[in-house]
Amino acid sequence: MTYIQQCAELTKDLYSKFDASHDMDHILRVLQNARTIMEEERTSDRTAVELAVYLHDIDDPKYAAAGNPSAADLLKAMNVPAQLADHVLAIIRSVSFNGGNEEPIMSPEAAIVRDADRLDAIGAVGIARAFAFGGARGRKLYDWEESSRSSMTEEEYRSKNTSTVTHFHEKLFLLKDLMVTERGRQLAQQRHTFMEAFLKQLELETGERL
Repeated sequence: MTYIQQCAELTKDLYSKFDASHDMDHILRVLQNARTIMEEERTSDRTAVELAVYLHDIDDPKYAAAGNPSAADLLKAMNVPAQLADHVLAIIRSVSFNGGNEEPIMSPEAAIVRDADRLDAIGAVGIARAFAFGGARGRKLYDWEESSRSSMTEEEYRSKNTSTVTHFHEKLFLLKDLMVTERGRQLAQQRHTFMEAFLKQLELETGERL
């Protein structure tokens, strides 16, 4: 059994405990995005990319629970060589948005995984995920009087329970211009445009003026 097959098996039950915005379906979509990007982007290590995709949400503070293994624990359980494991963990650290406080991209593999994950945060599926997460956390659908923040610490980003539409302005609408790979930028444009159209329709249906 390959490392990827082992990782898929080991993470399946863990992701089943997460809400629909970060479940195994999300992982599989990110994996497909990564493979699409890798068709055009040079990478020396597809295994590192795919392991990082499977493990990138395991240590997410939003889903921390006592007793759950860390990404490092799972790599050790699979007997992944230390150099590869360190590379995978470095990729994972560079993925998270963190309120605009993300770590710098240090490898082509990190660029691929970051873009693949961010593509799943925008467009139609990104809209669905945003409202799924907001619903799981008891957030309002929208609050047209709420101001979005243009600058915040990671703690501020994670702690304030803003409406889901405010999250569009604080993160989702920013991602198009933060893509690193050429293929990621191409795919992001269409998804970004769809989100803009969706928000205009939502404003129309709720009686808000554009």
